[in-house]
Amino acid sequence: MAHIRELDPSASPLDYFGYELRRKREEAGLRQKELGDIVFCTGSLVGQIETAKKVPQRDFAERLDAALGTDGMFSRLVGLVLRSQLPTWFQPFADMEANATYISTYQCQLVYGLLQTKAYARAVLATGQPDKLDELLAARMERQRILRREQPPLTLVVLDEAVLHRPIGGPDVMRDQLHHLLHLQDERWIRLQVLPFEVGEHTSLDGSFTLLRFEDDPDVIYTEDLISGHMTANPETIRGAALRYAGLQGAALSVEDSAELIKGVLEERYGQHTDAGQRPLA
Repeated sequence: MAHIRELDPSASPLDYFGYELRRKREEAGLRQKELGDIVFCTGSLVGQIETAKKVPQRDFAERLDAALGTDGMFSRLVGLVLRSQLPTWFQPFADMEANATYISTYQCQLVYGLLQTKAYARAVLATGQPDKLDELLAARMERQRILRREQPPLTLVVLDEAVLHRPIGGPDVMRDQLHHLLHLQDERWIRLQVLPFEVGEHTSLDGSFTLLRFEDDPDVIYTEDLISGHMTANPETIRGAALRYAGLQGAALSVEDSAELIKGVLEERYGQHTDAGQRPLA
């Protein structure tokens, strides 16, 4: 008889997911291969997820709920599982970001994580040479679900113009990423501005930062260094960051002029021609 690895469901969200998957599958009287056939995967993959050797993806969880009649249980659990794949030092910020009602961020190197395309995010994450790139990528894409909620956070983004020119992932990836930024301009809860090179010195030459605001909790500012991330709710620090951000917004191009600059970069650097006054098609 094959040895079945027993999971401790309290060990981690991944273990809990695997434990519940096995329990619900057995309750339904299905073998791993039979369930795999129903949810369009191999029985081996079902077994790997049941033993916490593989991280489930959201589409897999949604198909499980449909197949096993679990009323969205696995779809709810998979969010916790994917978030647990983020670096330990980053998880507190991701939790707070998911609960924020107002996000304002200045990014001088990269597109903000919530606005990244999948290919762009993969290229960024790969620079750290992680052991589990697919899992980290799935976790980053999971973060973006907050922008698709019925009431998403108001998200104000200032990107340094350098972000538009840095060829992350190559021309095709950048072309798609810039198109994505243009399309996001249509979302009423996102305000995207570009800080042009011509501004010169500005209020945040020392780096990127993100301010989070909440309904009932104190504001938080988040910064990163080479090793980890740092959060503080110190009122004096928050006031200083808010003043910096106001200065960045004032120096940045308007939303409309920012879109025109992005179109110009698409044309000049990535060979994407657009008609005057019209957005390019992806």
